[in-house]
Amino acid sequence: MHHTQKNLIEIEEKIKNKINILNLSNYDPKVIAVSKTFSEQDILPLIEYGHHEFGENKVQEAQAKWTKIKEKYKNLKLHMLGKLQTNKVKNAVEIFDYIHSLDNLKLANKISNELNKKSKKIKIFIQVNLGDEEQKSGIDPSELESFYKTCLDLKLDIIGTMCIPPENQDPKPFFQELLKLNQKLSLSEISMGMTNDYLDALQYKSTFLRIGTGIFGKRVKKF
Repeated sequence: MHHTQKNLIEIEEKIKNKINILNLSNYDPKVIAVSKTFSEQDILPLIEYGHHEFGENKVQEAQAKWTKIKEKYKNLKLHMLGKLQTNKVKNAVEIFDYIHSLDNLKLANKISNELNKKSKKIKIFIQVNLGDEEQKSGIDPSELESFYKTCLDLKLDIIGTMCIPPENQDPKPFFQELLKLNQKLSLSEISMGMTNDYLDALQYKSTFLRIGTGIFGKRVKKF
């Protein structure tokens, strides 16, 4: 068995056990295998195992790596997780099925325009900056509701919110806040939880867990 398969199976078992401990019913969060910097030989064993959800941080890398794979395996879903620049939107909407990092109005307008040209739908998360960190992207929580309404006017398919908690802090208060914001907007999906804190994210009903190192191992090379 390939090490990525083994790691994913262990993670799935931990998720199942945590959900049982939390006594949550009708709850089946998806694991996004974050494959940035890793090659096809690390990805294909997961596809063969039956995994469908994968994530990348860069448009150019995703195009180079996933165009042929997605042609062969039609049921795969590819998630854009990194910061998306407006000049990369045209290519992003061609390769990705989800965008997790919508964080400004200019980007929202650009995505809307490109999707209209292609008559394509992409599921989108609004990235929220909960730690008030200048270096982090994201919509300020106080502006989230008005930004969400603007996105709806642009006919964007907003399915949920996403956050990256500040490093070296307990992530749980941030997960709790995002859950409240999500519920206020009556959105059904939440993208939160990574390799180091995905079990904590389950407590706050995360529906998409973004796990890279836990599945693929330490990143030692660039694609």
